Amino acid sequence: MQLLVVDTNVIIDLEVGGICKELFLLSYQIAVPDVLFEQELKEHHANLKELGLKTLALESSTMELVVGFHKYKEISLMDRFVLALALQEEAILITGDRKLRAAAEKENAVLKGTIGLVERMITEGKISVGQASQAQKRMEQGNRWLPQNEFTEMLDRHRV
Repeated sequence: MQLLVVDTNVIIDLEVGGICKELFLLSYQIAVPDVLFEQELKEHHANLKELGLKTLALESSTMELVVGFHKYKEISLMDRFVLALALQEEAILITGDRKLRAAAEKENAVLKGTIGLVERMITEGKISVGQASQAQKRMEQGNRWLPQNEFTEMLDRHRV
């Protein structure tokens, strides 16, 4: 089963959209760095582990990557951990953060975003196009930044 490493913003996007539980029904393993879970998710999102969220440790050699990623001053320390874990595990990095995406592209990481996850939920039959449309509206009302035109185009492709 392929591994996806997700950043905190993706989880928040899906929670605001009301489709976070469906993320864990996909034919992927979902993971975050253990330090990110402890510092950003544990207090308010501890239930994610019960849903299937994996927390993975960075190897000592990967920690050297994190240190080297200081060259990407525009991304946070947690984003550096996420990028390093995706590279360590040869996993797909899921993020909508433009600055993290730019750094990940420079590091040749495989990338997808929230919209790609929602599309996968549709194609795997975990949610309907109508549910995805409602999630889009909730995310927009919840001030989650997503490229709305891209989201709408994806939904239109699946309405046919």
